[in-house]
Formats: sequence, structure tokens, C-alpha cells
Amino acid sequence: MAENQTPTLQTMERVYEAEIKLLQEEIAMLQNQQENNEREVISHFGEHTQRALTSQPDFQRGTKDTAMNLKMELEKLEEDLARQTKMNGIVLNECEVNTLEKSKTKIVQQHRVSGNCIFLDFQVEFQLTEILEEEATIVRSITDLNIVVDGCEFIDISAFVSGVEETKSLLLFFRALRAFSERCEHRNRTFAHFKEKYPELVRLPEGCRGEVMVIQNPKIPGCTLSFVWNITVTKDGVIIPKIDLLTKLPEQAALALDQRMVAENGPQSFQSLLRILGVEATIEALIAAVCVE
Repeated sequence: MAENQTPTLQTMERVYEAEIKLLQEEIAMLQNQQENNEREVISHFGEHTQRALTSQPDFQRGTKDTAMNLKMELEKLEEDLARQTKMNGIVLNECEVNTLEKSKTKIVQQHRVSGNCIFLDFQVEFQLTEILEEEATIVRSITDLNIVVDGCEFIDISAFVSGVEETKSLLLFFRALRAFSERCEHRNRTFAHFKEKYPELVRLPEGCRGEVMVIQNPKIPGCTLSFVWNITVTKDGVIIPKIDLLTKLPEQAALALDQRMVAENGPQSFQSLLRILGVEATIEALIAAVCVE
């Protein structure tokens, strides 16, 4: 009986050893598989992490580039605005737009623009209507135009402004406003220059922005020369300066002026001097004549 059991036990031991070996191999295989899975997970996660890390600078670089482009565009717009302001002398301080009506074929907007041209302040309000016609043609028209110009010079341009409001010629208004303002500035500078140069002889009853400059020598009572400089605007926007001389002279001063041929033939002689000498030189000549005692 014992002899029969020995082979059986040996056989069972060999079977167990074989099973243990199989289990060890299986465990080793599972461990290798787990390690491979872990490496794949790490590799996959690492790729996503790397992309995220590398994409962040791209995003930041893109944001930085966008900000730089916006800054460059803003600087370009500011340069264009400064160039336009220098060219036309018009500075816009406020611009407001309200949409009153909007459809597929029609847009009506209320515009309000305020600013200044040299020293004249203005405010313009108008409605702009855009109508989409056939063949994608857009027709624009201005309605309800109202213009306000603030300044003592408005009296010289008021008739022109009224005509512009009737004809809705907004572009004509801005063109004439610049030319008119430049003429007024020239007159103001001229009056201010002679008032500063000859404070005892020159008076400006209406100030530097007025139309009249009076030349009077205190040593010659009753001798007065009034230099009247009007600036008007036609309905077509043409600027017309008109300069006249009004004289009030005692007999003695008139004789002295005649000897110098300054007041010969009165206003006609003055106009000739203007054409030959120009405004500033003519004023100098008048002042020199008044200085004669």
C-alpha cells in the first residue's frame, strides 16, 4: 500500500509545481502587461500635457500679437486723424449716432457732431438716410440739417449757414468754414500785432476778433483813421474780404497827408495801396501818416 502511494505523491508534487510555475508565469505576464499599460497611460497623458504646455505660449503669443496689432491700428488712426485735422483745420470733439429706423432696404440715423475750426465752435445735427435700391446700389441723402456756429464772427457767415441748411450742403459748409476761419484768424493776428506794436496809436473797439481797427495820434486831435475789415461768404461758399478806410481828419492833418500822397483821392488811394503793398504794409503806411504832427 505504501509503495503504491509514493508515486502518487510524487506525481501530485510535480503537478503542483507545474501549476505554481504556470501561476508565476501568468503573474509575470500580468505584471508586464500592467507596466505596459502604465507606460501607455503616462505616454498618452504626457502628450496631452505637452500640447497644453506648448499651446499656452501660443495663446499668449496670439493675445500679445492681437494687442500689438490693435495698438498699431489705433496709432495709425490717430495719425490719420491728426493729418486730417492739420489739413482741414477741423477738430471733432464729439460725435453721436442714433439709429431711428432700420430695415433690409432702409436705414435712418440721427447724427450729432460738434467741434471747432481754429477758434469757431460749431454743432451740426442731421439725419442720414440710406436706401438700398436695385443692383445693390445704396443712395444716401441728408435731411433735417441744423447748424449752430458760436462766435462773434457768426454775423458774417449767418446768411451762408441759412442757405446751407436749406440746400442740405453739409460738405460745402465744412469747406467754407475752414476758409472763413483762416481769413478771420489772419485778421485777428494782424489787429493784435499792430495793437501790440503801437499801443498808443491803435485801438480795437471790438477787440482783436472785431472788424474795426482805429488809428489815432493823441498829438493830432480830431485825426482818426478807421480800418474796417469785413469778411463775407457767398451762397456758393466763396470767401470775400472787404477792406475799407474811413477817415476823419482836421484840415491841417489832411494837408500833411496830401503832401505825402497817402490820402490822395481818399478811399480810392487806399484801395490802390492795398493792391500794391498788401494789408500789413498799407497799415504801416497809415500809421506813419498819422504820426505826422
